[in-house]
Amino acid sequence: MVSETIKLSLLEEIQDAKKKFKGVVFPTPLSLSRNLSHDFEANIFLKREDLQVVRSYKIRGAYNKMSALTSSEKKQGIVCASAGNHAQGVAYSCHLLQIFGKIFMPKTTPKQKIKQVQLFGKEYVEIVLTGDTFDDSFAAASEVCTAENKIFIHPFDDIKVIAGQGTVGLEILEDAKMPIDYVFIPIGGGGLASGLSTVFKKLSPNTKIIGVEPEGAPAMKTSIDNGKNTRLETIDKFVDGAAVKQVGNHNFKICKENLDDIILVPEGKVCSTILQMYNEEAIIVEPAGALTISALDFYKEKIKGKNVVCIVSGSNNDIERTAEIKERSLLYEGLKHYFLIQFPQRPGALKEFVNDILGTDDDITYFQFKQKNNRESGPVIVGLELKNKADVAPIKDKMQEKGFEFQYLNDKEDLFAQLIG
Repeated sequence: MVSETIKLSLLEEIQDAKKKFKGVVFPTPLSLSRNLSHDFEANIFLKREDLQVVRSYKIRGAYNKMSALTSSEKKQGIVCASAGNHAQGVAYSCHLLQIFGKIFMPKTTPKQKIKQVQLFGKEYVEIVLTGDTFDDSFAAASEVCTAENKIFIHPFDDIKVIAGQGTVGLEILEDAKMPIDYVFIPIGGGGLASGLSTVFKKLSPNTKIIGVEPEGAPAMKTSIDNGKNTRLETIDKFVDGAAVKQVGNHNFKICKENLDDIILVPEGKVCSTILQMYNEEAIIVEPAGALTISALDFYKEKIKGKNVVCIVSGSNNDIERTAEIKERSLLYEGLKHYFLIQFPQRPGALKEFVNDILGTDDDITYFQFKQKNNRESGPVIVGLELKNKADVAPIKDKMQEKGFEFQYLNDKEDLFAQLIG
């Protein structure tokens, strides 16, 4: 249990952190979204941390921690591990404070984030790409930190880092012109959720604090449900800014007491939100930055008529991921479907499939013959994009009526990954 003394001490740390930020970390807007407010019949405000100098809130925790180092610690140099956003905050802080840093990032980190780290850190940083996940990079960074006697800048499990992230909450309360009923916070390792929830519990105790995690990486929810900090065996790495196998110990203890609920959002829903925000709001968000807005659908009835804040945590999205984002969105919305079809090896079979089975608005987006297994039929993988998700049922019915043997791949995760992924 986190004592009241520690809670008060953390709030003071957060308030002190805010004083350090003048000229370095700039307050970000709290903007009313008219489209989302209309859709959910509520006042939906977006805390635009995507507009921060490094395009995410992570500069807050990194700078607060690094500016507190002693002169001798600064000379030792620092090490950090990050999936991207923390690395940018650390890199920018390295340049501002003239501290040399070695930054470990997964090999799977989007190129855009890697490039930005180098741009922000300039000659003060060295980037090391290692492993497939944040946890792999964390292990490698920890080893080097010990071997080279450097200072480790943890992305979330550090009181100074938590305090820096918590300044987001102070800004929200300063800018809000009315009481806030709900605040939705994205959770990766739990740094932002720990700091921000501490502010709201002390200064706005009637606000409901809702944590949001990706469905494929529910480290905080699993830990709270288990009553102990639990390490996940596997995770979906797509929401890279919030995909960790284990949350921090400080973060677990604070969030366990402060959060009123945790929502798990499917990765496909996150992708739909990314596209929606670009098309309707002209806002570019990364997957982690879309988590809180994605969660609104799961709280639709509860937030009607309420004042709601969603933290838009970052905008470091790589344009090369656009095709994957669209694909995941279509699959989630039920508008993209894959089949393994045994096509009859006779003239006119494909024409019959197109004319008699598909509707006029159905589009073939993927078509690949596999190796023939007999003379009468040949397996073909077909991807269809539909205008209406209800149209898939008549397509299945017509294939059965016409004698086309098929397997529906969307429901067969392993086979889908083997043939399509």
